[in-house]
Formats: sequence, structure tokens, C-alpha cells
Amino acid sequence: MKFMDISEVSKQTGIASSAIRHYEEKGLITSVGRRGLKRLFGPEVLDQLALITLGKTGGFSLEEIKAMFGPDGRPALSRPGLHQRADDLDRQIHTLEALRDMIRHVADCPAPSHMECPKFQQLIRISGRRKRDERAARHAKPARSFPARRRPSPS
Repeated sequence: MKFMDISEVSKQTGIASSAIRHYEEKGLITSVGRRGLKRLFGPEVLDQLALITLGKTGGFSLEEIKAMFGPDGRPALSRPGLHQRADDLDRQIHTLEALRDMIRHVADCPAPSHMECPKFQQLIRISGRRKRDERAARHAKPARSFPARRRPSPS
């Protein structure tokens, strides 16, 4: 098995060495040792870092991403948790599409002042209600269903 030092992992993944060290400190990845002062990683770290990057892109927190790995460091994804995130992304997409439409309307609105435009006023009211509803939903939302990562007990 060929081990890579942190600079090689950084070069192959495009992830900064400081981020790789941070992920190791958070327990998302594990180095296999050191060569001098440089951390060494096995080839599996490339897939782990790809999953971390994908999870971050999908809006998962590092703690949620950490729970996506089994005790052996391999992915152990919760299908219900992934469905929940997909639903969250659908809501976010809907919100962003509405925001895009509002920005386009404001840019093209013929009214002398945007505050004189009935559609703009309606969009502002809708936006305010949506923000209130999102905040209420966030406080009522149950925790995500990702299993806790189990670490082997020291023997």
C-alpha cells in the first residue's frame, strides 16, 4: 500500500493542507502515521475527502458528514437523512428561484419607484412571511437521522 503525505493528498484533491488537518482534528479522516513532520494517509483518504467535499456542497455540517462514516472510515450513509437533505434542497431551490424572479422584476420594473410597484410590495410581504415560516420550522425541526459514529474501544 502506498502512503501519501499531506502535500500529495492536497495536490490530488485540491483541498488545502490546512483543511485536511482540520478534518483530521475533527475526526473525519485519520492519518496512518508520519514521515518526519508530515502526516501520511492511505489511498482511502481520497474517497473520504471526496465525500466530505460532496457533503459540504450539499449543505451538510461537518458533524453530519462525520456521522456518514462508519467505524472503519467507509461511507455508512443514512437514506432517510439523505432524503431529508434532498427535501431541504428542494425548498432552498424554490426560495432561490423566487428570489431570482424578484430581482429580475425589480431590475426591469417600469414604476417610478420600486415601492410604488404592487408586485414588488407583494414580493416583499411574501419574503417576510417565508422568512418567518422558515425560522419557525427550523426551531420545530427534529434532529437529522444520521447514526452516531462508533469508535472502536481501546483494548
